[in-house]
Amino acid sequence: MQQKFTKIIIKTEGQKLTEITSEISQILITQVIENGLVTIYIKHTSASLIIQENADSDVLRDIENFFDKLVPMDESKYIHNSEGADDMPAHIKSLLTNTQLSVPMKNKKLVLGTWQGIFLFEHRLEPHDRSIEIHIIGE
Repeated sequence: MQQKFTKIIIKTEGQKLTEITSEISQILITQVIENGLVTIYIKHTSASLIIQENADSDVLRDIENFFDKLVPMDESKYIHNSEGADDMPAHIKSLLTNTQLSVPMKNKKLVLGTWQGIFLFEHRLEPHDRSIEIHIIGE
């Protein structure tokens, strides 16, 4: 049994879903570990990670629109708004999604469904550099 820790920085373009499957897959190719479990963890409270369909971009737009309706950017609804109207909604959206994902790895490849991809879900309006830790454990 072996393990490896690494990280990637993803530059977001503001509030949207950004697929990061290929960035994670590139890391796996270079590892000694061939089979195991990959944990992907985002070190932020205003962005998150999800596994979602990567074939039809309408799905992503519908998800973004749904979350905007579910958690509106209305400063009058929140006490915490020290960083602007998107501050508290970003924290709530992060709470409702995931800060970490675990995905099996087989033959140095993520074991995902045919139409699945890993996405960074940026909840803030402005672009950010997001740090994602990757832990690989296996043999």
